[in-house]
Amino acid sequence: MSDTPLLRMYRKFLRYPGGRWLFSRAVCFKAPYFGTVKPTFQVLETGRCEATIPDRRSVHNHIGTVHAIALCNLAELAAGVMTDASLPRDMRWIPKGMTVQYLKKAVGTQRGVATPVVPIVSAAAGYDLPVNVDVFDPAGERVFNAVITMWLSPKK
Repeated sequence: MSDTPLLRMYRKFLRYPGGRWLFSRAVCFKAPYFGTVKPTFQVLETGRCEATIPDRRSVHNHIGTVHAIALCNLAELAAGVMTDASLPRDMRWIPKGMTVQYLKKAVGTQRGVATPVVPIVSAAAGYDLPVNVDVFDPAGERVFNAVITMWLSPKK
């Protein structure tokens, strides 16, 4: 399978100073809501996406930790970008559902790692693709887990 347009764009941006930041802004231009958590993509390759969100007051809850929904935003963003970067040319995707677990208080910059649970393949009919997203705190401890179901279907 050849690289997707999104993966080619990411690799192109990496050649420039601030390329990760620029790529992250481009993704948030396309999907503006995700800009609210100020993500930065650290790794993007077929079958893997790592993104971080900084520890800022605007993502905090009433007890000063990273808000649960900010973690959900990070998870959905990483899962969607990983899916888009890994998708066969003849397929399309849309999020279908999300199951989450809050494992401990999320403090500091958070790093989300998205990987598919099963291989992403071309198919004649639509299918569910579960994507696992683990979120880690600065100490590398897992604070959150999501399984996001993507609906993959053939392009018309």
